[in-house]
Amino acid sequence: MPSAFLPPHQPVQIVLPDSTAIPLVCDSPHSGTDYPADFGYAVPLADLRKSEDTHVQWLWNAVPTVGGTLVHATFPRSYIDVNRHERDIDLTMLADAWPCEVAPSERCITLGNGLVFSQTTARSPIYARRLTASEVAHRIESYWRPYRHALAHLLAGAAVRGPRWHLNLHSMPSNAYERLGRVAPGPLADVVLGDLNGSSCSAIFTEMVGRAFRSRGYTVAINDPYAGQDLLREFGAPARGHESLQIELNRALYLNEQTRELLPRAQDLRDDIAGVLQDIAAHIRGVTNSHA
Repeated sequence: MPSAFLPPHQPVQIVLPDSTAIPLVCDSPHSGTDYPADFGYAVPLADLRKSEDTHVQWLWNAVPTVGGTLVHATFPRSYIDVNRHERDIDLTMLADAWPCEVAPSERCITLGNGLVFSQTTARSPIYARRLTASEVAHRIESYWRPYRHALAHLLAGAAVRGPRWHLNLHSMPSNAYERLGRVAPGPLADVVLGDLNGSSCSAIFTEMVGRAFRSRGYTVAINDPYAGQDLLREFGAPARGHESLQIELNRALYLNEQTRELLPRAQDLRDDIAGVLQDIAAHIRGVTNSHA
């Protein structure tokens, strides 16, 4: 498999297709495990790691074999979350004035997981101090912006004209409803597909991916409990043929959620995902051939 065109110490890794390229870009924004030295957190590392989508890029390693490009962050989302808007900042976290406009989301205020996380998943404060504006600006310029620029560049190049496909790859805790402060309506699905309630992706593509997972024995839910976040808002435009779909995998399928180690059955999930990707690639080739 070709190496990324950015060296390993960079905030974003990109694995290019090793077969005939198709207009498919898949990104894993939350699977990074390299914790920057300047993080300055005041909680056990194990608590921070519960926010990781650990090993997601490994689960989807077959993306390049079907002709897609795989992008993943190397840094943790609790340091800075590239799936949040640049203005999603809680000013109470800062020790000094922020020079730009802010628009904190409800999740930023209530759950502490905006652009820069203020709380762990158990609602414990991550910092025993306030961050400086320059610290947050550094995280934006050195981590958030390079990732967003790389993904935007790859998607723009995937299809100069015509349709393109973006899979936004995640994993979800097995107690997802509890994490969100919601009463579970039933068992959490194995796979949750998010299309911002139909605004980032066509129903045809969402349903096609759902069938691909169901045919392999997985339960699938749509937009419940996760409909998607900022990367789907940025890149999804189904009216223009820009399909952007979030895929959440239940961590209980492959991960020891306490130790972050892979379970023995993780390889089975990885193999099934490779099959799902074959189905997705066949769909994409069918659509692109019809546009040729």
